Amino acid sequence: MNRKKPELLIPAGSLEVLKVAVLYGADAVYIGGDMYGLRAKAKNFSMDDMQKGIDFAHDHGKKVYVTANITAHNNDLKGVREYFKELKHIGPDALIISDPGVFMIAREECPEIDIHVSTQSNNVNYDTFMFWQKLGAIRVVTARELSIKEIKEIREHIPDDLEIETFVHGAMCISYSGRCLLSNYFTGRDANLGACTHPCRWKYYVVEEQRPGEYLPVEENERGTYIFNSKDLCMIEHIPDLVDAGIDSYKIEGRMKTALYVANVAKIYREAIDDYYEDPAKYMEKIPYYQEEIRKGTYRQFTTGFFYNKPTHETQIYDSNTYVNNYTYLGLIQFDGGDGTYGFVQKNKFGCGDEIEIMKPDGQVKKVIVKRMLDEDGQEIENCPHPGMKVFIDVGIKLDEYDIMRIEK
Repeated sequence: MNRKKPELLIPAGSLEVLKVAVLYGADAVYIGGDMYGLRAKAKNFSMDDMQKGIDFAHDHGKKVYVTANITAHNNDLKGVREYFKELKHIGPDALIISDPGVFMIAREECPEIDIHVSTQSNNVNYDTFMFWQKLGAIRVVTARELSIKEIKEIREHIPDDLEIETFVHGAMCISYSGRCLLSNYFTGRDANLGACTHPCRWKYYVVEEQRPGEYLPVEENERGTYIFNSKDLCMIEHIPDLVDAGIDSYKIEGRMKTALYVANVAKIYREAIDDYYEDPAKYMEKIPYYQEEIRKGTYRQFTTGFFYNKPTHETQIYDSNTYVNNYTYLGLIQFDGGDGTYGFVQKNKFGCGDEIEIMKPDGQVKKVIVKRMLDEDGQEIENCPHPGMKVFIDVGIKLDEYDIMRIEK
């Protein structure tokens, strides 16, 4: 462990989730604006929210990186230039870019902002890392297809001040470094412009040329098969190998995920990294605990991806495209309603008498019973059946802003 403690980089699709990421353990958060990122279906950030998010993160000593990693076409370039002029005044800590033309525009319009080269640039060898550094990048994100051994070899061939960022947790893409054409082919929505419809999660059958209309399952299953549907990446029990490889930033996937998902993953990876750097033996003893806790978030089973060997059929899920989801997200405490009640915007139904869990930014999880529930007019209610309701609850203990409520299924 001769390198400094790695950065924990957490995704956020909204200002609310950014604040959760910061408070629950992130060292840095990556976000997308309304344009030019690869998650157009996420809520994303207006310029005003982006400024608020950056200010909030900086007030807590954390960083914010803004994605601008589309594969730009000619008609995108003028807008990209204007977008970077606006970002210059907002002051993110770095821009995440994949396209060389977009990279050049960023260098021209906001040279004072660091540039990180996206995984979309297919960064699989140390000379590619050196190429981007010579152009002015300070960090390169490895391609998903690299092994731990290959990443370590890259580290050995590049300067110490050139940072390596690597995905360590979250959804995997069926296409090389995420460069997918399926969405565009099937729906006209280009994944490389941020509009992916995730066709890798759909059901597929085989049709034989001489038997049109007769759909044959690829696997013997009457429901078809999800032949492109990868398990999710999880490296929580392999922190020592990530440290040994010399990775500077551990990146979590999920800019379209809920505050509950972000809080849970940030909390567990924060604890695992800190435990390892405090005492490797302590980390090793707690691996079963990390594994149990990480499964309290949503996931599609787990795999180690390409880190140790080439993925086989065992890294795919053939019978379902749904998440394993052991807990339901209920809401995020936003304000003190007085008289022992606390207000939030309800995400899923629950009611008086239910046992729920309160997750706190310091890592505590408390089980409580819902004693009382009020609507926004102060009227007593038994439950909150409609998502988006403003609700006040009394659970018998003091709650704080950014406490997260969840209920076990």
